[in-house]
Amino acid sequence: MSAPPGNVGAPLPSSLKRRLVVAITGATGAVYGVRLLRVLQAMPSVETHLMVSDAGVLSMHQELDMNRKQVEALANVVHSVRDVGACIASGSYESEGMVIAPCSMKTLAAVAHGFSDNLISRSADVMLKERRRLVLMVRETPFNLAHLRNMTSVTEMGGIIFPPMPAFYQRPRSVEELVDHTVGRVLDLFSISHQLAPRWQGLKGAPDQALPPGDPLEAAVE
Repeated sequence: MSAPPGNVGAPLPSSLKRRLVVAITGATGAVYGVRLLRVLQAMPSVETHLMVSDAGVLSMHQELDMNRKQVEALANVVHSVRDVGACIASGSYESEGMVIAPCSMKTLAAVAHGFSDNLISRSADVMLKERRRLVLMVRETPFNLAHLRNMTSVTEMGGIIFPPMPAFYQRPRSVEELVDHTVGRVLDLFSISHQLAPRWQGLKGAPDQALPPGDPLEAAVE
């Protein structure tokens, strides 16, 4: 999947770019994080800061046949998960927010309980305390009660739980289109313009056959 062409022009100074922190953890769905990086790489106005957990590397290899170096090459700045002294570990370092794509249940639990044991969970904690946007693309199924409670906790703290659930109303013709639609919705949360998927314009046309008067389904449709 190739990223859309970006704007042409002289590189912007780092201080004028919108910084977005991206983390890839060990849940299935590494394609979401990689696709997000590829799209943002084509946007000179955005500076990405990337972290990849060891389990995330395994998922990328299994699902995408990509190694750590190949994925890290898509980001502007790369941080070790173990580097808790990195710039993004401080609230004084400005950024638009953070996306964890995908977000494992382990990482979700660490964020929900403020367990800043590595740079990923610490960066997420920074986003919450600084009231910046934090998006967790959680991946697991089915959820147990601990998962649900952790998602509730993060939501109550101001984070956004964003399970990458595919949408079919646009009649996608490929897995790539499904991924792009989801990544586009994530970008929308940060007010980052894109053309990854068409915008919903409402239902067009009418059903082949109208419901008969008094049909119990008529009330449900209304």
